[in-house]
Amino acid sequence: MVVAASTLTGCRPVLSLSNPCRSGRLPNELADHPLVRAAWHGLDASKLWDCHVHLFGSGDSDAGVWINPSMYRWTSPLKVLQRRFYENAACTGHDRSTVDAKVVERLVELIDGMQVAAAAAGAGKPKAMLLAFDWLHDSDGRPDRERSTFHVPNEYTQRIAAGHPEQFEWVASIHPYRADAVPALETAVSNGARAVKWLPSAMAIDPSDPRCDPFYRAAARLQVPILSHAGEELAIDGDERQHYGNPLRLRRALDSGVRVIVAHCASLGTDVDLDSGTVGPRVSSFALFARLMSEPRYRDLLLADVSALPQRNRAAILGAVLEKADWHPRLLYGSDYPLPGVIPLFPVSKLADSGWLSADAVPVLERIREHNALIFDFVLKRSVRAGGRAFSNDVFTTRRFFAGAAAT
Repeated sequence: MVVAASTLTGCRPVLSLSNPCRSGRLPNELADHPLVRAAWHGLDASKLWDCHVHLFGSGDSDAGVWINPSMYRWTSPLKVLQRRFYENAACTGHDRSTVDAKVVERLVELIDGMQVAAAAAGAGKPKAMLLAFDWLHDSDGRPDRERSTFHVPNEYTQRIAAGHPEQFEWVASIHPYRADAVPALETAVSNGARAVKWLPSAMAIDPSDPRCDPFYRAAARLQVPILSHAGEELAIDGDERQHYGNPLRLRRALDSGVRVIVAHCASLGTDVDLDSGTVGPRVSSFALFARLMSEPRYRDLLLADVSALPQRNRAAILGAVLEKADWHPRLLYGSDYPLPGVIPLFPVSKLADSGWLSADAVPVLERIREHNALIFDFVLKRSVRAGGRAFSNDVFTTRRFFAGAAAT
């Protein structure tokens, strides 16, 4: 449990590792707090689509959602603990027979609470973009359940979004080696998909492989952006394929005219500098991403999301991204939900200690997170500063970047 502060700006609360999962609607004293109102100032929240929201479950609904059984076996204790943190962050409770439904119910509650908070500030209604997640596929384009960590079908994701059109948009996930990859993309777009989600190391996708070319041509023709993780991935298995997350491997998509959104600004790990050859030196993944961002030919194609940047293991990059004001029109707001609800990952007091956040904001943000991880993440990213710079309003008007896919 979290020991609440006696006042919003009083002594710092003592945090546990557990999300208390209070009502997603903020109490009046939080909804009306100057920090929250300032976060909405100057924004039309109807243009705010959180572009990085994970849909997941246990598969109990028989709707095709699946999670690897190893996530429940104590022979893999780290995987079990990881799953429990995610489920607690999503407030699913302890009943394994209702996880799928509880994930959706909590997301609806959180986005509804966010819309109420935005409306109180006269800011319009934001939405969340739900991510599907395809199977890991082998080199012949066949799904491999045994090596997959989880699976969220496009059809399920579309159905959840269609059932809550005021709250959600959706993002398809299609492995490019699939024999039906192009028809699947065309179907997804016709059904309202706004983008495609890839996590190369977890899904066994090499973005530089020529087998991706037909998919790239179709994505460029349909104006569908690819949201692809880059840099090191720690949340999902794929250690032997971490090199697939090298940002330079995305050149093939960019050179095909595909708009690419690099998740988390490639803010973790190191990769081989492929521009110096396959045995080139290892440099930070972020530095390779920054190189791509500096290339004029990619100015209208290469984007990134700011999801997870305040996370404990990524915060070192946060200041650098905040200070790159010329990047801000190419950055997209994303939360990486449910991760903002994983209490140990976002130690806001550490951000204050680093000078990126006012100390007075810490107890307010920690109380917001008890109620609504989406509002917490949004207000946090509106509040951080580095070198006197905050994220510009452009970062939070994400809807315009997805207008080319499906109907607006």
